[in-house]
Amino acid sequence: MNINPTLMNISMYIMVFLYGIVIGSFLNVVICRIPRGESLVKNRSHCEECGYQLKWYDLVPVFSYIFLRGKCRKCKAVISIQHPLIEGLNGVLYIIIFAKFGLSIETLLFCLLGSALIAMSVIDFRTYEIPPGFPYFITGLGIVRLLTDLADWKEYVIGFFAVSLVLALIYWFSAGRAMGGGDVKLMAACGLLTGWKQNVLALILGCILGSIIHIIRMKLSGEGRELAMGPYLAAGVMIALLWGQPFIDWYMGLYGL
Repeated sequence: MNINPTLMNISMYIMVFLYGIVIGSFLNVVICRIPRGESLVKNRSHCEECGYQLKWYDLVPVFSYIFLRGKCRKCKAVISIQHPLIEGLNGVLYIIIFAKFGLSIETLLFCLLGSALIAMSVIDFRTYEIPPGFPYFITGLGIVRLLTDLADWKEYVIGFFAVSLVLALIYWFSAGRAMGGGDVKLMAACGLLTGWKQNVLALILGCILGSIIHIIRMKLSGEGRELAMGPYLAAGVMIALLWGQPFIDWYMGLYGL
């Protein structure tokens, strides 16, 4: 029996999306519990207002929120819109990554990277702190990338130091006022995974995004000068990873590299 290639492609994208929103549901647990120092596995999911322990049918990503109309089944307290947004964002991100890299080890690594950056960004935005587990996790992904692409090992090793050393000097000379230590570790880990060219571009994009968006926030909502740089660096990493290669090729071509 012949299988329609188009139908098969659609089925693959649906599966990738479903996998993404399931992981996105776990990201919500990470976002809520890590800042509180709570276990990610020991405690069952529950309503923050009444303590109602959620059943499996209350935990279906995105769809449970829609079915319950954004309210707790028992006490009718409003459920944060964060939950379906994070789940949906992670699902869409997985589709974009899969569309670019296909069925490959890169897709798996970059999907996990994207998920880690989403959770880290929300936590950093709220607490101005990047939990150390995120850079360590991304470093682990980078080691896998290095071992599965040994022919280009220099790209990844240089990537680990190219941006992080510059940020470390800024951190040291400013005594931590201009740059957080978590940002240094984050960019070292991302550089090991993406390579130095994309990591340098990620830093540039992150700085541009951070400058523009934070100035707008300062004007509109009275935000102070202090900003969490992690979310902007994370956005820069994903943009460089997904769409930055043509720009890198063009720029390197100007110098015959």
